[in-house]
Amino acid sequence: MMCPLCRHDETKVIDSRASQQFAIRRRRECLKCGRRFTTYEKIEESPLKVIKKDGSRVPFDREKIRSGLEKACYKRPVSDDDIEAVICDVETDISQDFEREVPSRVIGEQVFNALRQIDQVAFVRFASVYREFKDVNDFVEELEPMLRRQRRPR
Repeated sequence: MMCPLCRHDETKVIDSRASQQFAIRRRRECLKCGRRFTTYEKIEESPLKVIKKDGSRVPFDREKIRSGLEKACYKRPVSDDDIEAVICDVETDISQDFEREVPSRVIGEQVFNALRQIDQVAFVRFASVYREFKDVNDFVEELEPMLRRQRRPR
């Protein structure tokens, strides 16, 4: 590992620990100038492809999930940590269940189900785009099961 300050290529690892998103955080010290810095190591995997509705394939991009979640959760009491947790859960699940390609439908369903548990308004917002609601009746069909569960005596 090359020192970012003096460009010397000999460093020693002072501390290692696991971090989120399948990475290893390493604290390093340059053997020439003594400067300390942090590196993150991530396993290089073959890139996962997402199979879109039209059959095209695009690289998996967690930022697309983040963008959709942020739009659905706009002005809702959903924290950035909640959004990050959903993204990490989806990413973990699809990396365990799919090796090279995953249908976009699977990703959408996982986000859809996670939002249902986090915030009902964000869930409906996401559902309106994901399920491509055409009119109010589509909204009503999606909301009826949720409303029935709330009306049940506890």
